[in-house]
Amino acid sequence: MVAAGYVLYGSATMVVLSTGQNVNGFMLDPSVGEFVLTHPNMRCPSKGKVYSINEGYAAAWSKGVSEYVRTRKFPEEGKKVMAQRYVGSMVADVHRTLLNGGIFMYPATKDAPNGKLRLLCGYNR
Repeated sequence: MVAAGYVLYGSATMVVLSTGQNVNGFMLDPSVGEFVLTHPNMRCPSKGKVYSINEGYAAAWSKGVSEYVRTRKFPEEGKKVMAQRYVGSMVADVHRTLLNGGIFMYPATKDAPNGKLRLLCGYNR
């Protein structure tokens, strides 16, 4: 693999790209029609306050996943509760995790025992 990245569209357009060394974020500057480096050398914080999972599939999770999520919602005394955020767009959820830390999960279910996400999505012309 030579490079990997993703694009976010919204109130601003952002491209996040890695060519093997660093991960860099570029925002589209509409005044010049070019992408400008705005997030150099992006790093995921080692700890975060948010977990991201589709709880609509909770009944189909393994016991291990269910128990793990339970401990995020109802931690031992003295530990902090993690907030749950799930947009439903893998790119948006992973981007938030990359910027702020946390956990993104899309575990296997009974109907999809190998999960649904692919490690690599490619496009060749």
